[in-house]
Amino acid sequence: MPDTTVTLITGANRGIGRELAAQLADRGHTVVVAARTAEAARSAAAELVEAGSARSIVPLALNVTDPESIRAAAETVESDLGRVDVLINNAAIHFDAWQSAVDANLDIVGEALNTNLIGTWRVTQSFLPLLRKGHSARIVNVSSEQASLARMGAGVPAYRTSKVALNGLTRMLAAELADADITVDAASPGWTATDMGGEGGRPIADGAESIRRVIELPAGTGTGRFFQDGAELPW
Repeated sequence: MPDTTVTLITGANRGIGRELAAQLADRGHTVVVAARTAEAARSAAAELVEAGSARSIVPLALNVTDPESIRAAAETVESDLGRVDVLINNAAIHFDAWQSAVDANLDIVGEALNTNLIGTWRVTQSFLPLLRKGHSARIVNVSSEQASLARMGAGVPAYRTSKVALNGLTRMLAAELADADITVDAASPGWTATDMGGEGGRPIADGAESIRRVIELPAGTGTGRFFQDGAELPW
């Protein structure tokens, strides 16, 4: 069992997840880089290690929409690492800026909910036994400032609705796991220039740092919060 913080990131083979893996590995975490396929996970892990030879990176096949893949991934992590200290639910799809709620394609909405909400929920349930073995265990759900009901406006209906629901799940899990000393928060990376976010956003390193700051909050200082760049957002 490793002496370092064991951190699992879903959707970590590209974009914010991959950059976050690099930042945390450079800070001494053992980072489990999870991706939908074993090939994608191995490729990302190899490139991350090549860019920083001191990094401890573990590839993991984990498709958040496939219950069997999630179950197998949890068994692998338990066998190889014994615990999870930090779970970062980062995998997400469909930033549907081309849609409006009044005429949205509900198949796309369903796909977003299946990945962004149900996938996160399944992963969290499956890895909870390993988090209960963790050190100052923490779950960080990657949300969006566009999911703030206080700031809600028009557009991006599939993505926004799925992230609003994810925020609700975050609050419920925070309340239910408080007695288990497992911190559960939501983190927004802000508009970031990833493949999904598109051009015009800020650098990926800045979006990843916004999430990293939540991971690095001192244990015992609160749970069930929503952050961007170190500041709390309204739910």
